[in-house]
Amino acid sequence: MLHNTFCRRLAALVLTLAVAVSAVLPVFAVYPMPIQTATETEAVYLFNADTGKTLLTQNADQPRYVASLTKMMTALLLLESGKDLNGEVTVPTDLTQEFKDIQNANGTTMGLRIGETVRRIDLLNALLITSANDAASVIAWDVGGSLNAFIQQMNARAAELGCTSATFTCAHGLYDYGNVASAEDMAKIAAACAANETFAQVAGSTTYTLGQTNFHSEQRTISSSNPLMDASGAYYKDSVKWVKGGFTTLAGRCAVALAQKDGHTYGLVILGSDSNEHLYSECDELFDWAFASFADRPLVDTQTVVTTVDLTKCRTHPEVELYAAAPVSGYGHADDKVSYSFDLPESVSATVKNGQKLGTATVYLDGCEVGQVDLVTHQEYVSDFRTDSRSTLLLLTALAVILLVLSVVTLACGGGSLNLNRRRRMKRRR
Repeated sequence: MLHNTFCRRLAALVLTLAVAVSAVLPVFAVYPMPIQTATETEAVYLFNADTGKTLLTQNADQPRYVASLTKMMTALLLLESGKDLNGEVTVPTDLTQEFKDIQNANGTTMGLRIGETVRRIDLLNALLITSANDAASVIAWDVGGSLNAFIQQMNARAAELGCTSATFTCAHGLYDYGNVASAEDMAKIAAACAANETFAQVAGSTTYTLGQTNFHSEQRTISSSNPLMDASGAYYKDSVKWVKGGFTTLAGRCAVALAQKDGHTYGLVILGSDSNEHLYSECDELFDWAFASFADRPLVDTQTVVTTVDLTKCRTHPEVELYAAAPVSGYGHADDKVSYSFDLPESVSATVKNGQKLGTATVYLDGCEVGQVDLVTHQEYVSDFRTDSRSTLLLLTALAVILLVLSVVTLACGGGSLNLNRRRRMKRRR
């Protein structure tokens, strides 16, 4: 138990630091909405689940009723509690009134009864596959010790995840009042859920067989009716890995879905749609847009000048042109801008050799780091003071010839002057 508590606190600290760091990261581009939603009031948030990059938003920062999407947080807290999923829980009498309230609200259930002993893994599957409200209440009581204590845990965890408008007042979302979150907040919760392998496995299941209990002598099979995961339905997409839907009169139709194809993953939140038809057709269209609009594309080649560095001791070239030593590709939108940061000297002195590495460039696509590449020259830059051996020999030979000529001239001039002086002296003597 102490180990589990420590792990949870450590995870919370790491996540808090991650949120703090993300606040200083570059602001990524948000693209124009490619579709018109059924109503202008719908909240939409589409994001790249691999990088966390926001792609599309519509009313995404506005708090909305989230109905059964609430159960994502309930499932997450169970999975993070460290409790044995194969262990059993007996439904306590404390939940008598809660079960009556669920029944009065016509909430979906797995048919639990007070005093029934059931495995946690069965509760989890019923919670996510058929959105069983009674399963949510039993999980809340089991993990939190009471419904109110669990609700406090839900709100604390939402804050740890960086949610700014999420406020939970129940474990299942059947009661709307005060149970709200923005689409952006639900995306943060969805990202945490997606990172949990057990959550992804259970939420991605379309059927599950509940075990026997002291109130159910036979096994029962439960099934998901979500259109995005119904292979026989009009809205089925094989790229969708899991979906959590929700509905109340105030919340409207809601969904959180995760889709993956060719190694790339996208998450989508839609809140407040007016019908299942519009909700799931919009899910299909937005996922189609994401997979069609983003692709691996070349960002840097080896034949285009990336940057330059000032060059000294070379009158013919004031600067050195630098090229990427290898091509760089990245996954992104066709409109994403490529940018760089450099690790380079302020200047270099000639001679600089062809193919010489002078620094590195970090490549960004729409502000997101793609990778690093060495920067090299594509030609030699010769110093004004450097000569080769042949030139040196020629220069020495020329200097020797010049010296010889000067010597001859000097001697010649010196000899003529001497003879003239002699003749003058002889003439005086006469």
